[in-house]
Parts: sequence; structure tokens; C-alpha cells
Amino acid sequence: MSITGAKRVLVAAVITTAVVTGLSYALPERYAATGVGLAFLAATWLMVLRGEDALVPHFGLSLGGLLEAKAIDPRRVATDGLKALAWACGIAAVVFPLFWFGYRFWWKPVHLFAWVPPVSYSDEILGQILVIALPEEAFYRGYVQTALDDAWGAKLKILGAKVGWGLVASAVLFGIGHFLTEPRPERLAVFFPALLFGWLRARTGGVGAGIALHAMANIFSATLGRGYGLMH
Repeated sequence: MSITGAKRVLVAAVITTAVVTGLSYALPERYAATGVGLAFLAATWLMVLRGEDALVPHFGLSLGGLLEAKAIDPRRVATDGLKALAWACGIAAVVFPLFWFGYRFWWKPVHLFAWVPPVSYSDEILGQILVIALPEEAFYRGYVQTALDDAWGAKLKILGAKVGWGLVASAVLFGIGHFLTEPRPERLAVFFPALLFGWLRARTGGVGAGIALHAMANIFSATLGRGYGLMH
């Protein structure tokens, strides 16, 4: 992909960011997240999924073959899904305790953590996977990061993953998008987990592990917020 190709990716990212930002403000709060998720999926479909079937695995969007045109192999789906979950759990075991420490340092809760369950476990888990993590990972790590790496190259190897400026650029765009939909400085901090999600995409060859870790991270953060009385 040429420089022109990179510009095309960046223009697509800017347009998509503008659309999802508009939807986040225009739609009723109850439907905003769903509308934003559908917009990301629509953008991913337009840029990748409607094209040649060979593009799907190249952009890490196979998901065990679920998004490929050929017949679904349940064994492959299960195997790839378990591998992705294993990667996510392994990373979470290392990162989440550090995140907990940082969370307490930043927010300075006034009382000890007390378990507060969500209103609905199924809504929280499925919502984080299907509405938040899947659309965002498919677009930012599947399409944007891969396409920019195609344009600029991925020559740096970090812990077994070949990465390049596409990793950084997609994380920057990810952070800007979160800030625009909710303009608070701390929203820009999603740049850092985005680097981790992008590394996982490069290391595993797909977005499945990033989806799992992304959803787990959001659920963990929400659990801490409820437990410390900082959110409801």
C-alpha cells in the first residue's frame, strides 16, 4: 500500500470518528452505545468485509472462520476462541493488578472495595463483548492498524509481535475518539490499553484476543467503579 493508501485509511478513520461522535450525542443515551458499535461495524464492513474473502484473515477478522465465506468449522471456532481467551486471561493476570493499583492512586477512593454486582450480568458481559469490544477492535485493530502497517511497514519486533507506526497511530485515533465522545482528559488514557490490544492483534494474528481483553478490562473497570462507589 502506498502513501496514498495510508491517507485513505486515515480519512476513513477520521470520517468514522466524526460519525460515531455525532451518534454518541444525537442518539438517546440508552441507544448511543449500540449506535456507535453498529457504525464501527458498518465501517469495517465497507473497508474490509465486503471485499475479497482473502482480506478477512489478512485483517485479523476471521474469528475462527465466523466472518469468512466458507463453511463454519465448529472445532476451529472453539479452538481459536479458547486460544484468544487464554491470551487475554494471561495478559489480564499481569496487567489487572497493576491497573487496580493505578485506579486507586488516580481516583483515591474514600472507602474499601465492596462487591457490588451489575444490574444484569448477561447485559454487562454481552454488551461489553458485542457492542463495545468487537466493533472497536474490528475497526481500530483489524482495519486501521493492519492497513497502516501495510502502508508504513511493521519492522519492529516486540515480544514476538511485528509492529510499526500503525500500532501507535491506531492507538492515538482510538484515544481521540474516546475523548470526543466524552471530553474528559482521563479518556485519553485509553491510548495505553490500545497499545496492548494492538500488540495482541500483531502477536496472535487476529482480533479475538484483543476483543476478549478489551471486554474484560471494561468489566473490571466498571466493577472497581461500583465497588468503590465511584459509579452506579
